[in-house]
Amino acid sequence: MKSAITISLVEEARGGPFVFSDDLSRAIGKAAKLGFDAVEIFPPSASALNRGDLSRLLSDHGIKLAAIGTGAGWLRHRLSLADPDPSTRRNAAEFICEIVEIAASLGASAIIGSMQGRWGADVSREQARDYLLEGLATCSGVAKAHGVALLYEPLNRYETNQACTLGQAASLLEGLGENHPVRLLADLFHMGIEESDVAGAIRAQGRMIGHVHFVDSNRRPPGYGHTDFGPIISALREIGYTGYLSAEALPYPDADAAALKTIRAIQYLTDRLPG
Repeated sequence: MKSAITISLVEEARGGPFVFSDDLSRAIGKAAKLGFDAVEIFPPSASALNRGDLSRLLSDHGIKLAAIGTGAGWLRHRLSLADPDPSTRRNAAEFICEIVEIAASLGASAIIGSMQGRWGADVSREQARDYLLEGLATCSGVAKAHGVALLYEPLNRYETNQACTLGQAASLLEGLGENHPVRLLADLFHMGIEESDVAGAIRAQGRMIGHVHFVDSNRRPPGYGHTDFGPIISALREIGYTGYLSAEALPYPDADAAALKTIRAIQYLTDRLPG
């Protein structure tokens, strides 16, 4: 398993679960110095990232790009794939696809989390599901053409009502048919709220898991909450997971301390615990 850490470039996300913020070059340098294998970036849009500059930064520091988040599409522009307005849904899919393309050019995946939207007064549960599947089909088609996975993240009940567990997400993705490149993002914070057995859910959906957000029960770095990481790491080993454990955590008590706490936890859990 490999390590990654989050970097947010979105002003509206300040105070959210991103370890580093604002200065991309400085954050990548710190991540590399601490020994992280990769970074996960949360940009305002695809146009906010210069592919050439980012590629050089990563190369200069000997670090990879794990994934790019699309959540600013919702946070900043209020775009979602389940919006009742067709033009808004098209704009949402376009926003995501542009990020898919720049992520893929650097060998990384894009993440769909908050942009999945929700059902409610203006859209029925069935309609929202169909709209989401339509958007996922569009975006996954772009991902497949570029040879990368698209990551779909189930969120807790307070953030969406589309899919809140790995099992619900896997059932939803059956609507895409076979041979699609969408994989599940297992976020340990959301899973701690929604799953009755986090390790069991990982085992049950093992073949579908493509990325892990590695965080404690209170969204702080490992060791500041009550998550028992041993069984989770064991479950990931059992399913043969070799992807990223990515720190989408609050910068607690500050960014540098959170980064150091996380890399030490990942190294201990993956290198020193019995296999």
